[in-house]
Amino acid sequence: MLDDAQGFAADAIALRHELHRWPELGLQTPHTRDAVLAALEGLPLDLTLHRTTSGVAALLTGDRPGPTVLLRGDMDALSLQESTGEDCASRIDGVMHACGHDGHTAMLVGAARMLAERKGELAGRVLFMFQPGEETGHAGALHMLDEGLLDLPPHAADGSPSAVEHAYAIHLTPNAPTGVVISRAGPLLASSDSLTIVVTGRGGHASQPHAALDPIPVACEIVQALQTMVTRSIDVFDPGIVTIGRIAAGTTNNVIPETAVIEGTMRAISARTRQRLQDGARRVAEGIASAHGASVEVIMGDGDGVTVNDAAACETVLSVAAAVVGADMTVRLATPTMGAEDFSYIVDRVPGAMLFLGCTPHDRDYTKAASNHSNTVVHDDAALPIGIAMHTSLALHHLSR
Repeated sequence: MLDDAQGFAADAIALRHELHRWPELGLQTPHTRDAVLAALEGLPLDLTLHRTTSGVAALLTGDRPGPTVLLRGDMDALSLQESTGEDCASRIDGVMHACGHDGHTAMLVGAARMLAERKGELAGRVLFMFQPGEETGHAGALHMLDEGLLDLPPHAADGSPSAVEHAYAIHLTPNAPTGVVISRAGPLLASSDSLTIVVTGRGGHASQPHAALDPIPVACEIVQALQTMVTRSIDVFDPGIVTIGRIAAGTTNNVIPETAVIEGTMRAISARTRQRLQDGARRVAEGIASAHGASVEVIMGDGDGVTVNDAAACETVLSVAAAVVGADMTVRLATPTMGAEDFSYIVDRVPGAMLFLGCTPHDRDYTKAASNHSNTVVHDDAALPIGIAMHTSLALHHLSR
């Protein structure tokens, strides 16, 4: 399978480089969609262009009836100024493919082409999900689901139902050698919710703090108390994280401002801890503000849920990986990671699994490589045919009966 996938490597690399040069943000990625459609041209696919996003659903129908397997690749980039120096570096100021989504898209196109050649082996269908808006809370997967991504027509061969029964996604990671496949059953990635706290006091002159109500020390106390709340009320074996990434207050050095704003994220690997973090953050902020006579507004935005890998689907990933890349290149992850993914919306509805695919060349130290979301991260093109082979093998595992 891996040898066959090498035949699609050159086109996949060229597509990744094209997408890397012209990255796009959010739910609308028209150039990326056009590049995908051009790469899929001529294949026996039923295409659906989604309305609220640039999403593309491409359905490959096998010669025999059976279930449907969903394979997902995300397409959007991040707001970063690239500093890699690569030949295919971004030509859009302040926008960069720093999370491997260009590679995800290229691998999925390669798998579509490879599986199209094996259409006669398929007892069922493959739904290729090209999804924008994975980053920064856009929930592109949810938009595509709301537009009926999983509402498929009957199998063309005999009119029998052909529901989506399995779903898989591959995520490139520079924190492992090229070709290493990593996954685990159960929670793989955390939920991620936004947190904004606005503390309102009373402005005044810096020389007369007693005549004002300074919101800045109140905000500082809230930030410190949030950390204590996590370490003293959240079970260490069901962890949660509150990270404050921004505090904003004031306009100059001799004025006590009226407001101070705190912004951050909350992450958890279970619904229970997710709720405890939300309840605790509100209680801490309101309690401290009240103790100082200030008022507070707590705003929480629901983000991606916990990405939970189905146990059977994860075992399929690991067994297929052992066949494709070898048992010595297949890793069962011991613990979840605290990043977040909107593939969570898919596996909430369909049994499935996400896997990580290493993409740091073997002659480099992956423990020192720049990670995803860094403006210096580099993804090894040699990982692309491995991803193509994994996508193809996972579909054939379920459908070549």
